Amino acid sequence: MGKIIAIANQKGGVGKTTTSVNLAASLGVLEKKVLLIDADPQANASSGLGVNVDAVEIGSYQVLEHTKEAQDAIIKSNAPNVDIMPAHIDLVAIEIELVDKDEREYMLKKAIADIKSEYDYILIDCAPSLGLLTLNALTASDAVIIPIQCEYFALEGLGKLLNTIKSVQKIHNEALDIEGMLLTMFDSRLRLSNQVVEEVQKHFSDMVFKTIIQRNVRLGEAPSYGESIINYDVSSKGASNYLSLAKELINKNEVYGEGN
Repeated sequence: MGKIIAIANQKGGVGKTTTSVNLAASLGVLEKKVLLIDADPQANASSGLGVNVDAVEIGSYQVLEHTKEAQDAIIKSNAPNVDIMPAHIDLVAIEIELVDKDEREYMLKKAIADIKSEYDYILIDCAPSLGLLTLNALTASDAVIIPIQCEYFALEGLGKLLNTIKSVQKIHNEALDIEGMLLTMFDSRLRLSNQVVEEVQKHFSDMVFKTIIQRNVRLGEAPSYGESIINYDVSSKGASNYLSLAKELINKNEVYGEGN
């Protein structure tokens, strides 16, 4: 049975999509079967794995609407062992269209229930908001990864996100767990970056991944070529960081699995 992990933070520019794409690709290289669901109308996760977003006819929008089956929306990406359910700008309308529906927070959960067993990991790239799209992702997920950038306003809004997660646990998905907080955009030369790392680790200790994603030019270049960092430059620091994160995630879940 696959594990469903939402990658969420309502702040934009914290590395959600970069993490979704490159963690998926890294897990794939480590021979895990992965599905990446693009639940962000900007569709950057889709284009980041080589999908022509303008040509998407069936994607997460139709799946959330329940007009198409999840299986119909899944295509192979250019990363080994990674499938993708792409997004399209149409997804921006889903918040309005779902608002009057019964059990609107459960649309994604119901849609992907039948395919969960086909993958080792299903990652959901969430929109930078706490709207219905993100609520659907959290309700459908077993766990959530929270990217936190190593910059001045790193912890701003984190309390609101944690309250949303608590609310989802209480009302919609009591099994939802925090997989971990991921420090991103770290620059060891900056005192501020080091201070943010210390502060987050002090406040959240075991909830923080040991792997830290460093600021890396190649990591920023890869999406413009429609490739993950693994495809684009496997020898880069960015690739090394995300492979390390993938290994940490796998090890954590294997240890957890053995103990239960």
